Amino acid sequence: MLRYTLMRLGIFVGCLVVVWGLVYSGVVPRGLGDSNGMWIILLSLLISAPISFVVLRKERDRASMQVVQKVDKIKTNLEANRNQEDGADDAARSQGQAPQAS
Repeated sequence: MLRYTLMRLGIFVGCLVVVWGLVYSGVVPRGLGDSNGMWIILLSLLISAPISFVVLRKERDRASMQVVQKVDKIKTNLEANRNQEDGADDAARSQGQAPQAS
């Protein structure tokens, strides 16, 4: 996941440098008044998003698989804990003891 984030950030920074160069060389128009910095950032975001979507497809799929595996592992652990508690409660009831509150 960290690798995908860093790659995405790298693409954004690369687009930021290119857009900054194009704005200051006059190829792309400057922003209005004091909004030039915001214009450069927004234009960089607009350009880097589709590039990241296409270029990082495999890395994004790999990161999503890691997230799915972690969620499945957590669900399995929760279910195991739930079953263990149910088993202990059933055993206590079958022995005629009141279950202990925890």
